[in-house]
Amino acid sequence: SPFGTSGSRWPMMIIDAQVHIWAPETPEKPYAKGNASEPHRPIPLGHEELLREMDGSGVHRCVLVPLKWEADRNDTSLEAARLHPDRFAVMGRLKINAPETRALVATWKNQPHMLGVRMVFNRGRSREWLEDGTADWFWEAAERYDVPVMAFAPGAVPKLAAIAERHSGLRMIIDHMGLSTALRGKPLDSAVDDLIKMVRLPNVAVKVSALPCYVEEAYPFPTLHPLIHRVVDAFGPQRCFWGTDLSHLPCSYRQAVTLFTEELGFLSATDKEWIMGRGIGGWLNWPSEDRTI
Repeated sequence: SPFGTSGSRWPMMIIDAQVHIWAPETPEKPYAKGNASEPHRPIPLGHEELLREMDGSGVHRCVLVPLKWEADRNDTSLEAARLHPDRFAVMGRLKINAPETRALVATWKNQPHMLGVRMVFNRGRSREWLEDGTADWFWEAAERYDVPVMAFAPGAVPKLAAIAERHSGLRMIIDHMGLSTALRGKPLDSAVDDLIKMVRLPNVAVKVSALPCYVEEAYPFPTLHPLIHRVVDAFGPQRCFWGTDLSHLPCSYRQAVTLFTEELGFLSATDKEWIMGRGIGGWLNWPSEDRTI
């Protein structure tokens, strides 16, 4: 198989650590306005199309990450997971600046198919929330109730490092290797330097995700190879989680898979097993009933 094997009797489990799906805009569920964000494409990516893409590319499971234009709702992703619990689970959105949401963290994981929370601090007021105290309550609550967090804060990775160090029981995943689309086509080494400074924190893992979005070159994206090598060497394959951000991808889904399974010669078969699915399955406590991951 082009997707490799784990050395066990099961094919290697491949879990995409980040895919956005969303529903069409309706009067009952209008898109959020004024947040400097537009849908990635004019036709929504729904779960049925995603399943076809997954089946065509050898991807067994996806972590669904709701989007800001659906106004902090998680219903589209949770419904997909309800219909296909063997294929989907959710890292949901939570409105961090709304006092009424604080009570939700204690029972967050009681929601069927909900694995944790994904936080975005990348533009406008959301960037300020890391600095002005708005987000402070959340890190304490997520640590207390063992709610894993994916954090996207390009340009603020050192701040995330300080949070993870202060909350040593908090399971934090740094999205997209800490990269920003503002760096597309530019040197990425300094951003990776900031990320690697977090390696000493055992409660921090990394999504090696959406990486083709940050370079202006064709598959197999040679500029990315030494950067991935540095990150995997530093954190180890057990703390590096493959993902695509499919609706953003400048390449095919299959190429996003084979970039890791075929093009990165420095990865062993065991490395690939961890990076492509086993690691995130364990980190987010998303066990498999029919496979060993």
